[in-house]
Formats: sequence, structure tokens, C-alpha cells
Amino acid sequence: MACTLLGCASDQQALRQIDQREIFNDALFAADVYVPAPEAIFALREQDKIELKRAFARSQSKRQNLISPHVWLGQYINAHKGGFAYQDNITRIADDTMTDRQGNCMSLVVLSASLAEVLNIPVKIQDIEVEPIWDRRGGFYLVNGHVNLKLLAPTDNQSIIVTKSEILVDFLPERAIRGYRATVINKQRLVAMFYNNVAAEAMVQGDYDTAYAYAKQSLETDPYFVSGVNTLAVIYRHKGQDKLAEKVYRHGIALDEDNLITLYNLSLILGEQDRLDEWAQVHKKLELARIANPFYYFDMAQQAYFDKEYQHALTWYKRAVEKADYRHEFYFGLSRAYWATGDERRAKKHMEKAIQLSSADNKHRYQLKLQAMQGH
Repeated sequence: MACTLLGCASDQQALRQIDQREIFNDALFAADVYVPAPEAIFALREQDKIELKRAFARSQSKRQNLISPHVWLGQYINAHKGGFAYQDNITRIADDTMTDRQGNCMSLVVLSASLAEVLNIPVKIQDIEVEPIWDRRGGFYLVNGHVNLKLLAPTDNQSIIVTKSEILVDFLPERAIRGYRATVINKQRLVAMFYNNVAAEAMVQGDYDTAYAYAKQSLETDPYFVSGVNTLAVIYRHKGQDKLAEKVYRHGIALDEDNLITLYNLSLILGEQDRLDEWAQVHKKLELARIANPFYYFDMAQQAYFDKEYQHALTWYKRAVEKADYRHEFYFGLSRAYWATGDERRAKKHMEKAIQLSSADNKHRYQLKLQAMQGH
């Protein structure tokens, strides 16, 4: 089963209203789960607000030429240069991200929006429509999307600073997302995405009560958020409620008939129940999308590698990298395959790239392998 982290906005004008009460079943889950209100997601401590304003004021007093607030805040956050540590499986409220200086792209956007509000800086929140990346974690396939934020120049009449109109806040450098379509989303959709992220993370941990509470809140915040619908259905599946899960999947398809994640999950139910005609209709759509998925190529590469067909493995790994050049495991695979063919220089080069892209959990393991290569 797959569930979505982040996800794309839908065209609400084309949607018909469906009674959501039919897809919730509170009786299956604990009722005492704390879910922060939207305002709590963005709340910062008063002391942090005061210190932010003081830091900006100090920066202005030390300059001959004043710096625009949005430019200064972009430098303060400095995400892609290490101002905050990236942790892709941690979605945090603004206050926690501010304190711990780490989180995922959602955490960074939430915090950035909160900081911008303190300095009266307008923002533009963007859902980046990257190709779906199917990420294995905790027995689930999590489909990672991406969200970022742009800080806009002041619009008040008192501002006389002429500067760049927009500052991108993103863990990824701008060149990495250039060419992908960006959809501007409102705060309501961002909040729904936040709740859905936490729901998916709780599900990975086996905490279905928390997952349900957050998934429900996601859909109550934004009834048209298909990724939240899909997450809810996956939760029901893991509670053994297949009939209810199918009902929710079909609810999601009514909102967006081309949503591949929902179609994929529905196909699992249809296949398990031997409803082959229905399964074939769904599977046809999925097969066309499969060849665009980088993990399809990665899986082919892995199979070739373990079959000791190293040249074939290199070909498949390279195709995976072409689709998603920021996945550390793809470069690790390339490194192993090059090493197996005797190309030590390329093996070391790609291991270094894997180290550069990996999280703390994998970095040490890769570093040990690189040291072994260098000592060979």
C-alpha cells in the first residue's frame, strides 16, 4: 500500500461535494489523541519573536544600505546551506523546528511562514509537482512530494528598498527543482498537508490511533485533499476494514479519477478479491505510469546486480539517477556496480555522492565502505 507525503492540489471547480461523514469511523480508534489546532502549528514563543525582530533591527543598524526584510529572512533561514538540518521523516510544528533546527520540507515551510508573519513579509506557498518518488519505509511505500515557500518583497508604501522580488526558501537548491511545475496553494491546503504528513509518519510507527486522528483532521481542514483520503483508506486497510477502505478509495477517485496512488491501492484490494475485470481496468492506467517511476529502474538494477549482471545493473542504476538524481541509494548502487566491474575510480566517486546525499542513518555506513575502498 502507498500513502502520500505532501501531494498535489486538485481543481476544486470540477469536484462535486461528497458527504465525508460516510468515510469516517471514529469507533475503530481511540478518542484521546491530541491534534494541534492550525494556529498551534504556526505558533512561536514570544521570546523567539522578540529575538527575531531584534536580529533584523541589528542587521539594519550595521548597514549603510538597508536590506529588505524578505532578503534578510532568507539569509537568516539559509536552508539549502545548512541553516536547518534536513530530516525527511520528521514533520514538526514551527516552534519545534525553531528549537531543534531540523525537520523536513514541510517543517521548514511552516516555520518560514511563521517567521515571515512576525516581520510582516508576504509569502507564496508552492506545491512542487515533481514526478512521484516511491520511498520504502516501515513496510509502506511513501510517495514523496515537495513543498516550498517564496518570501515576497514588502508591499507597503514606506518601503523604498529596490531588490529582488522573491526569495526561495527550500532545502533543495533552486536548480534542482527548475523545470517542475509549481502550484500556488493556500494556507488551508498547507495545513491539510501538514496533518497528512504526521498521519503517514504515525502509520509507519504502527500508531493507527494517531494516524487516524491526523488523517481525519486533514480532511476536515480540506475535504478535497485526495492524499488525505488515500491515507485514511490505508489506515482502514491496516485495521482489517477492507470494505470501508474500498469505499474511501472510491471517494478519492471521485475527487480525482487519475490519482495513481489511489488507483494503485484500490487495485490491491481488487486483486486480493479476484475481481479481475475491475483490476485489469485499473492496472492498465498504472502500467503506463510505472515506467516513469525511478524505483522501477532501481528495482531492475538491484535484480541485475544480485544476478551478477553488473553492466546491466549500471544501465538501470543510471536510468534511476536520471529520474531522481537526489536519491542516495541510487548512487550507492552505482558505486557497488562499478566496484564489481573493477572501475574503482567511479566506484569511489559515486560512494562520495551517496554520502553527500544521505541522512545520518546511512552516512556512517557509506563512509565505512568508502574507507574500505580507499584502503584497498
